[in-house]
Amino acid sequence: MKTSFVSNLAVQNAMRLTLQQSQLELMKLQQEMTTGVYADTGTALGSTTSRSINLRTELDRLKNIKDTNALATQRLSASQGALTTMRDSVQQIRSQLISAKGTEDKGKLDTAHTTFVNQMSAFTAAANTQFNNEYVFSGINSDVRPLTDYSAGSPAKAAYDTALANFQAANGNVQLKDFTPAQMNDFIKNSLEPMFLGSGWQGTWSQASDQNIQTRIGPSEVIETSSNTNTTGVRQFMMAAVISLELMKPELSTAARDTALSAAQDHLESGLTGIIQMGAQIGVSEGRIKSSNSSIDNQVKLINTHILDIEGVDPTETSSRLTALKTQIEISYTLTARIQELSLINYL
Repeated sequence: MKTSFVSNLAVQNAMRLTLQQSQLELMKLQQEMTTGVYADTGTALGSTTSRSINLRTELDRLKNIKDTNALATQRLSASQGALTTMRDSVQQIRSQLISAKGTEDKGKLDTAHTTFVNQMSAFTAAANTQFNNEYVFSGINSDVRPLTDYSAGSPAKAAYDTALANFQAANGNVQLKDFTPAQMNDFIKNSLEPMFLGSGWQGTWSQASDQNIQTRIGPSEVIETSSNTNTTGVRQFMMAAVISLELMKPELSTAARDTALSAAQDHLESGLTGIIQMGAQIGVSEGRIKSSNSSIDNQVKLINTHILDIEGVDPTETSSRLTALKTQIEISYTLTARIQELSLINYL
């Protein structure tokens, strides 16, 4: 009969390996108790893992849409703030036009002229508002400054000066101070209106695109989330401002000046209506984004519930396994300590 011997070192190594595996399992169970879901979803779910992956992919997509909505909302909010400034400029010019009607007081006319200059600059600055380094009224040309400044040397000023010079030449080199009401009306109708309300606007006065930014605000909903300076409201205001600035000077006859003033008032009212409509359209977009975000929040809650149903652990079962494993590890520690005490010296 042959006797085989097993060293206590071999037993200790076997116990050490078992202890390491138990500690790893303990860490996994502790994680599951804390998070409420499987530590290793793939191992736990097997073939049903694809359902969890699909749900999490949809969850990420909805979160990305909501992040995009946040940027769109901020851009629309910046646009609304700019439109408020633009409406204020319209109101300021309107007040000055009313007070200047029929007056021959050079002081009043000079004051009105100063107001026209300042408010036209304020309007242009507001129309060139930027958010996140993008111009909010440039349409899809968001990297291009949309509205041209009306100042000496600018394309807009040069276009006006050319139109005036051409009209004067066509009418016997008539000077501006000698314009009759009929000539003033002719100049405004046939020289200025095509410049602002026709094809002359694009490229000279505005660099914006007619096409606005489109944003997907929901899984199946795409809306416009910007505006542009090619709208009728902006065109009408700029025409009214230029008429007020250039054609209501003290040296003109009262009749010619009043003709220009009436034209400016008409275009200003149309401009105000158009700018209010721009604000209303932006407000509609803001409302649709808000509704979409509420819908996305509800979908996210529903998907999270489904994910928890698939990946969630039974807390009672996990707690029982955790307690049993702790007991097992404590026993392993005790056995290991006793095995380490075995030696031939102690036997002898």
